[in-house]
Amino acid sequence: MSRICILGGGFGGLYTALRLSQLPWVGHSKPEIILVDQRDRFIFMPLLYELLTGELQAWEIAPTYVELLADTGIHFIQASVETIQLPDRRVQLSTGESLTYDRLVLAMGGETPMDLAPGVQDYALPFRTLEDAYQLESRLQRLENSDRDKIRVAIAGAGYSGIELACQLAARLGDRGRIRIVEMADRILRNSPPFNRQVAEKALSDRGVWVDLETTIASITADELTLSYKGQMDTLPVDIVLWTVGTRVAPIIRDLPLPKTDRGQVKISPTLQVVDHPEIFALGDLASGVDADGQFVPATAQAAFQQADYAGWNLWASLTHRPLLPFKYQHLGEMLTLGTDEAALAGLGLQLSGFPAHVARRMIYLFRMPTLEHQLKVGMSWITRPLVELLR
Repeated sequence: MSRICILGGGFGGLYTALRLSQLPWVGHSKPEIILVDQRDRFIFMPLLYELLTGELQAWEIAPTYVELLADTGIHFIQASVETIQLPDRRVQLSTGESLTYDRLVLAMGGETPMDLAPGVQDYALPFRTLEDAYQLESRLQRLENSDRDKIRVAIAGAGYSGIELACQLAARLGDRGRIRIVEMADRILRNSPPFNRQVAEKALSDRGVWVDLETTIASITADELTLSYKGQMDTLPVDIVLWTVGTRVAPIIRDLPLPKTDRGQVKISPTLQVVDHPEIFALGDLASGVDADGQFVPATAQAAFQQADYAGWNLWASLTHRPLLPFKYQHLGEMLTLGTDEAALAGLGLQLSGFPAHVARRMIYLFRMPTLEHQLKVGMSWITRPLVELLR
């Protein structure tokens, strides 16, 4: 029996596994499909921000892999990857288990670099995982229960993550919050549609969020933040610093002897196979390549979601002696939350803001959740929760 090892259970890895389980293996022995992730839960990252305002609950955006993979035939192992031995086609796990493979899928995502300024590693918080959200929640609760007049939060980075965090925290803290975004570029959301940028700028202004452009964080201490703006230094008091700047390939991938870009991403062909290694597929943040039309594929959740469908098909095709399909990326637009019941959406000729965008965003993400069963559970929760709250 062939074995497919999928390393990483994010959008790329989990959705590839689910796609594989749905394909017909008639006339061929169905391979053993193993999904490995260091955590026990899948994180639907685009909705992680709504935990901060209580709009969503953890089970809705972070179902367990055991729940999602029930009755799929996919074997889940919770472990970290210690080494990948390419010549032997072997993966060594932190549990001590050693897995050989016929096909390997690299979908371990990226990590937030926390060494870009003094004090970041010790005092700043990333925001990529459920554990990060819980840590921030704990810090916020302590501050909210204290007798201090203002709660001062600084956010490094004015990309989607930074803007969404700022708006959610401003909605939660209200007049008590002092939210500041620090961005080294000359504008927020610099790679986003102008409509989303304009709506976000208004949302930040309406919520009293300070935005320091062309500014970098020079250092962080337990209660101070030093900013650098055009050669001048300014030190400010701060209670929480959130770090949303950049994505870096994990060390386990950086150390592999595979063709890579200057940023350490694995080079892939349009079929999502690693260059010179057709038995290895790579997708998501750690991969770099162009699609069938020659357009560069961005390292986004939207791209990983689309790649997973092709990766599943091409893995199946490579084991059933069928032609592989070159990936075709479709940019479907961009969405972001801007506080309780507010959002911005631009894509496919549509531009929405406010509550209509919030509803559209929720519905789009609902249908992108990994399984029909989970979609139904979450959808029912979203429908009944307002009624329950109304009757209280």
